[in-house]
Amino acid sequence: MELPQFKHRVPAKIQPELETLLAQNLKQLQTDSLKDPIQLTEILENRLTHFWSPIEHLHAVCSSPELRKAYQNCLPLLSDYSVALSHNKKLYEAFLNTPQNRITELAIRDFKLSGIALSPENKKRYAEIEKNLSELSTKFGEHVLEATQHWTYKATTEELTGIPENILPENNILTLDAPCYMAVQKYAVNRDLREKCYKAYVTRASEFDENKYDNTEIMTQILILRQELAELLGFKNYAEYSLATKMAKTPQEVLAFLNKLITEAKPVAMREIKRLEEFAGHPLQPWDIAFYSEKLQKQLYDLDEELLRPYFPVDHVITELFNLMKAVFNIDIKPVDNLEGTATWHPDVKIFEIKSPKAVFYMDLYVRKNKREGAWMDDYCSRYKKPDGSLQIPVAFLTCNFRAPKKNHPTLLTHDEVITLFHEFGHCMHHMLTQIDRIDIAGMNNVPWDAVELPSQFMENFCWNKDVLKKLSKNYKTGQPLPDELINKLIGSKQFNSGLFLLRQCEFGLFDFELHLQKTVTPQTVQAVLNTVRQKTAVIKAPDYNRSPNTFSHIFDGGYDAGYYSYLWAEVLSCDAFGLFEETGIFNTQTGQNYINTLLSQGASQDIGILFKNFRGREPDTKAFLINWGLL
Repeated sequence: MELPQFKHRVPAKIQPELETLLAQNLKQLQTDSLKDPIQLTEILENRLTHFWSPIEHLHAVCSSPELRKAYQNCLPLLSDYSVALSHNKKLYEAFLNTPQNRITELAIRDFKLSGIALSPENKKRYAEIEKNLSELSTKFGEHVLEATQHWTYKATTEELTGIPENILPENNILTLDAPCYMAVQKYAVNRDLREKCYKAYVTRASEFDENKYDNTEIMTQILILRQELAELLGFKNYAEYSLATKMAKTPQEVLAFLNKLITEAKPVAMREIKRLEEFAGHPLQPWDIAFYSEKLQKQLYDLDEELLRPYFPVDHVITELFNLMKAVFNIDIKPVDNLEGTATWHPDVKIFEIKSPKAVFYMDLYVRKNKREGAWMDDYCSRYKKPDGSLQIPVAFLTCNFRAPKKNHPTLLTHDEVITLFHEFGHCMHHMLTQIDRIDIAGMNNVPWDAVELPSQFMENFCWNKDVLKKLSKNYKTGQPLPDELINKLIGSKQFNSGLFLLRQCEFGLFDFELHLQKTVTPQTVQAVLNTVRQKTAVIKAPDYNRSPNTFSHIFDGGYDAGYYSYLWAEVLSCDAFGLFEETGIFNTQTGQNYINTLLSQGASQDIGILFKNFRGREPDTKAFLINWGLL
């Protein structure tokens, strides 16, 4: 079993070790006969991934000035190496002369998208752009982290009135970490405090940020370089270039999809805002919405997140998540203890093993300093049948930012956080349960970006099922599950303010896509595009100081550039896929096995549309999605 050796990653040694490895790979590329280009590229890729993925992961979960410097110094080396591979004409010709299959088809496509046909002068410019984009994206993410961590506010006890005792910040010190920020927005009675935190949150990494981590120029440069890259490769704009590897085929198709959803969602959202304002008794500002939503939801359903939190101690939720995997998918998951020669990056991290098909994943659940915000899944290595016939098992990293347990008090999750855990575990399943032995098409590799959220969003549906909720919940004091009355209220509240939430997702998706349709970019472009999009989507005007794009890591440092619409696109697929479970029974093991065998385990071995049809027996249908959002 090959697992990463985190304790051996000394920042000062990273760059020289990487230089040696890259030189070894390039030498092998020059000396290999190229009779089997697929096998050769797999060997090179696997060697590099084993070295670099732990470093990349450490950079995200426990960064330090020394590690950040080493990481930044390595980015140009990796960029140069990537270009050297993608511009290697002999390797490209070897793929052209290899019998055509799914891997060669994808490889040839990627060679073309990497500029294999460019002139020497344009290839040089392509390499410069890739290197600059890599460095700028990393800088963007670091600015977000640093700006988030540098803001604190010492609140008075009176200012914190309304925030439940079990989630009060230590020593009354507020931060912009998501759990603390959302606690203030949802529960703080003091409106001035909510506005203060809101303003600090939406001006992070902007010209209003006192800590001078302004991302405005970085965003501008990223967008200019992306457009130049697209034009260099023969595309009109970066959005068009981005769709070359996605399910959606044209920008018009994406825009039509998003605008149709906006047309459906906006009237619903406007009714929801009107209801909130009538409940509040005054016009609302953005820092009022979460607060009054929480209170109105409590009035309508006698329900709030803090009422549910005692029923979701994190250890019990994890245990029942694993039991669900066994019941529906026949997947056995066990903790891994005392693995010789391995280490984690923090004492809170736990390691688990899937017995069959064999796989390992690390679970890092709690917020802490020098850890990137949000939740995500990443991987150490993919399933791979090596040239010697041995099988490399997939290894994944599952990362969240829940509140850490306190002394004699376990971490208690909100229902939203339970959904987040299930979402990220869905990504893990996609990576770990693959039955494909070739790296390039195993697990999530080369799955179109607008379909890659299908397995994660699919898993969220279980969190709204009454029978599943009974098992997931266990009051940490009494040991009792959620009573039927609370479960019915929770399920009844599922579509509460769903129009507002969907409209916000449409705003993000449309803003991202319109931004990457721009041919000319100036420092004013980002805000101008956002203002135009908000004319279509906004039901409450955002303050002029709002600079939320400056921390929009998904599109500037997260791979969702011209692809944020993918969340909604994939949700259409996930709702339709889960519909079969609703038809045949949530715990139907035959349906569960069919889902794994025909769809989840197949990676990118076939077009995702074909795989979906193999599972569902027909083309995707939007009906389940519209019902899920209360739009039908």
